[in-house]
Order: sequence, then C-alpha cells, then structure tokens
Amino acid sequence: MFPLLSPRLMLVGGGSVAELPSVLRRLGLARPLIVTDPHMVASGLLRRCLDPLAAAGIAAPVFSDTVSDPTDTVVAAGVERMEGEKFDCLIGFGGGSSIDTAKAMALLALGEAPLSAYKVPASPDRAALPVIAVPTTAGTGSEATRVTVITDTARDEKMLIMGLGCLPLAAIVDHELTYTLPPRITADTGIDSLTHALEAYVSRRANPVTDGWAMAAMGLIGQHLRTAYHEPRNARAREAMMLGAMLGGLAFSNASVALVHGMSRPIGAHFHVPHGLSNAMLLPAVTRFSIGHAPERYAAAARQIGFAQAGDDTDTACAKLVDGLAALNAELAVPSPRAYGIDAAAWAAREEVMAEQALASGSPANNPRVPERAEIVALYRAVFAANA
Repeated sequence: MFPLLSPRLMLVGGGSVAELPSVLRRLGLARPLIVTDPHMVASGLLRRCLDPLAAAGIAAPVFSDTVSDPTDTVVAAGVERMEGEKFDCLIGFGGGSSIDTAKAMALLALGEAPLSAYKVPASPDRAALPVIAVPTTAGTGSEATRVTVITDTARDEKMLIMGLGCLPLAAIVDHELTYTLPPRITADTGIDSLTHALEAYVSRRANPVTDGWAMAAMGLIGQHLRTAYHEPRNARAREAMMLGAMLGGLAFSNASVALVHGMSRPIGAHFHVPHGLSNAMLLPAVTRFSIGHAPERYAAAARQIGFAQAGDDTDTACAKLVDGLAALNAELAVPSPRAYGIDAAAWAAREEVMAEQALASGSPANNPRVPERAEIVALYRAVFAANA
C-alpha cells in the first residue's frame, strides 16, 4: 500500500495560462493574491497572468517581494500583505521560489505556529488558503509537490517542509512562459528536474507509479535539456522540459528525494548558491558514492536518460551514468564551488554543520546508500576539490 498525492487540477500546454480565469471559476475562487518576484514584474511576463484575469473582471493584487531561495522574513512580509483583505487563494507565478513562497504564506497565515514548527519531521496538512501554481521555469516541479523549502534566516538553515498543506490545489503548466529564460537558469533548473527524477527512481520510498513518472521525466529531460539550453526558442524542447519537470515533481513528491538534495540545501543556505546549481555541483559525486547500492536502478536510469545503450550491461551503464552526468555539467558550464567563488576556508569551516543539516532533513535516509555524517563531510570536501 502506498499513497499518491497530486494537485486536484493540472492544465498543461502552450498558452494555457490564458485559462487562469476559467480555472479559478471551476474551483469557486474569485479573489486571488498573486505571489511573484520583481523580475516577473519588470520583464512584463507577469502580464501573461494579469491580463486574462483583468479581461475576466477579476482583480488581482500583487505581492512581488519574493527572493531567490525564499526566506522566512519574506514569507512573513507576504502574510502581512494578506492581512485585512479577504483573499480566497494565492497564485504562485514564477520559478520555484515564488511558488514555494506562496505555499509557505498559506501555512503561516494559519497563525498557529512559526514556519520552523512545520519543518520535517512535522507534516503540516492544512493551510489557510489554496495555492494555484503557475511555473515559469522547467525546474523545481513545485507546482506538483507537497513540498516547500524556506530559509530560516536566524539559523542559516534551509527548512524542508512537507505536507498536504503545501500541495497546490491546481497548476497551470505553460511551456511558452519559459522561452525567455537565460541559459544559466535553463541549465540549473533542468539539472534540478533531472535530479528529482533520478532520486525519486532510486529512493528507498519509490513505488511502481513514481517509477513510471520518474522514468518518463528522465527520458524527456535527457533527450531535450541540451537543446533547450542551446536553442532557447525551440518549442518542442521547451515543452518536453516543462512536462519532464512536472512529472519529476510528481515523482519526488510521492517517493521523496535523497542525498543530493539533503546536501544541496545547506550549500544554498550558507553560500547562496541557486538550488538547481548546487544540485548539479553534487550530482556526479553523490551518484558515484551511491551507485553500488542500487546498480540495476542506476543502470536503467542511464539507459533512459540516453547516457547508455539498451544493450549495455549493468556495470557499463553505471559507469556511463557517472561519466555522462559529469559531461553534462561540463556542456552546461556548471562551475565547481570554488569556481563559483566560494572561499575554501569558509567552505571547510561549514562542512560539519552542513553535514548535520543534511542529515536532519531526512533526505539522506532515502538514499540507496545511507551515509554516515563523516561520509557526507568527505563528499563535501571531494566536491569542493573537484575541478578546482
């Protein structure tokens, strides 16, 4: 027996954001607050959300103070914006940060506890308002998950929060919103999606349904990520990446992520590295560490992504997976932590606390090879030294 969780309604396809008013009507909603970031406003992309609502006579105030790697202070500011008005839903419009902020606002607006009270192992299953998610990146899969990640600014800790209260009521998945993404964001969010799918597939909590979602996501991303990176206006690649991100989100929301994500969140909290980029920095080394404990699964993933051939035996496919992930990083210009600008002494000084935070998140326990704290520290050191 296993549970399966997903949004009640998911509208997928080019131009689907224009259907936002009809989605609200179907769900009995009419008073949204849009949660987004300054770039969405300045670039004009937010008009793709606002204009259909205005044409339908739906007033939509905007909270646009979301930041990359959202913080508890920004979430609190968002809840303050909600006070005194009778909003009946939140529309998270933007990348994963905007959607995660909307989810956390819906939790904090209950007024029952600080956000830190909701982090894993707690499971918040209620929220003050439903969230409608409209992603503008093919990356986090947050539109399909019961997960939000918020930085506790007092502790420099990325809090993993998981529960039904974080699951969007509906999602509108429109790949046309991703055409103007710069190559760096396309690469980072794309590898984030690939990591979601791979970790969901090898997770100790995987099930037959999440396996199907994860394999489909890996196939789409493996075939189309490079094209989306090199040809930003390629509609076929953008559509495939958006679908892959959504399927990867469904997969990991139900099967959970593992060691890569457990180690990635502390890097983001301490060194402000974008989440997808920190995943990419870690993925080859963590896969090499883990692969011997689920070789058949990793081999199947290598074939599905396209790194290995259908006829390759398990050992050959596993070796090609590790080499392929490293080559993908090189092609997509993923920097090492040192090349990104992180100071070696600062990294070394935080290795122990990052390992503690990684373990506390619970994600490493889902990994095929469950690490000890010292092994996580060693992995952090190896990742920093690689390609320095």
